[in-house]
Amino acid sequence: MNNKKLNIAFFGSSLVSAYWNGAATYYRGMVRALHTRGHQVTFYEPDAYERQQHRDIPDPDWAKVVVYPATEVAVLQMLAEATAADLVVKASGVGVFDELLEAEILKLQSPNRMVVFWDVDAPATLDRVQHNPQDPFRPLIPQYDLILTYGGGEPVVQAYEALGARQCVPIYNALDTATHFPVEPDNRFTCDLAFLGNRLPDREARVETFFLDVAVTMPENKFIIGGSGWGDKPMSPNIKYIGHVYTQDHNAFNCTPKAVLNISRESMARYGFSPATRVFEAAGAAACIITDYWDGIEEFFQPETEILVARDGKEVARKMATLTPEKAKAIGQAAYQKVLAAHTYAHRAAQLEKLLYSKMANWAEELV
Repeated sequence: MNNKKLNIAFFGSSLVSAYWNGAATYYRGMVRALHTRGHQVTFYEPDAYERQQHRDIPDPDWAKVVVYPATEVAVLQMLAEATAADLVVKASGVGVFDELLEAEILKLQSPNRMVVFWDVDAPATLDRVQHNPQDPFRPLIPQYDLILTYGGGEPVVQAYEALGARQCVPIYNALDTATHFPVEPDNRFTCDLAFLGNRLPDREARVETFFLDVAVTMPENKFIIGGSGWGDKPMSPNIKYIGHVYTQDHNAFNCTPKAVLNISRESMARYGFSPATRVFEAAGAAACIITDYWDGIEEFFQPETEILVARDGKEVARKMATLTPEKAKAIGQAAYQKVLAAHTYAHRAAQLEKLLYSKMANWAEELV
């Protein structure tokens, strides 16, 4: 099986829509890079949460997209189709019938087919199962051939292994050079500091601290916030809310402001080693990034030269007060060079391929 090009069935939230679906660009980057390496991916996604009505892209030529009705019958039909695959992946947070998928997909394990759980929100998943011994996913963890995560480092690996995972490996977010790159500035996004992220319960308080409260203390500066759900959030008059930002506008959104802000979700910040996809996307557009602090950041970017790091809102304000356009440009260029050298999805796909081939070789030997 070593070096065989794989037929992969992937069950996830959505490949074609980033609407209420922050993992979309991660999926696209990984799937496109796997396709480039010769593997075939069929991406199964439910017709749910109006995602199909808010598509960012048409069906790509680097994956087959199967949109199925959000019904139990359709889920079981898709699982039956997936028996043609060498590798079946269930991502976390599909949003519809997750518990059913997580249990039923394990029935597809065979001597010729691996089944993998790919956790794109590992800190939240781990918090959930650790606080609820009756969580239905908990006893399934040891049954998967492999657990992949989109971040979390050693803390997440140890937590999954403590729950019985056979193996847990982080495959970090990265830059998709086909979609995220420097472009000309766009006046729609002209400001001093911009933040892009959906309004979520475990992010909102941190957005208040690192962005909304900072804007209050800097009335002469202009701020922009993009993402879904912020429409009724009280904001100071120097903040402009622009709603959902489609993927085709991400480059201009990242390129135009003097700086862009990354704010981790609370669980991601607590576990550390979880750079958000948008950090790599912004770096790929040569943006000057200010990020909240989290353990492990120096493994991805050099603080102060490739990225600015703030531990609270006051530090964000201090960074902004001393940030000249020249310094911002230099930091953005340094970040851009770093992601091209070490953090593209081509790098991640090569890592994943090596892991899968090694896993399959060992697994085949055990079955002999």
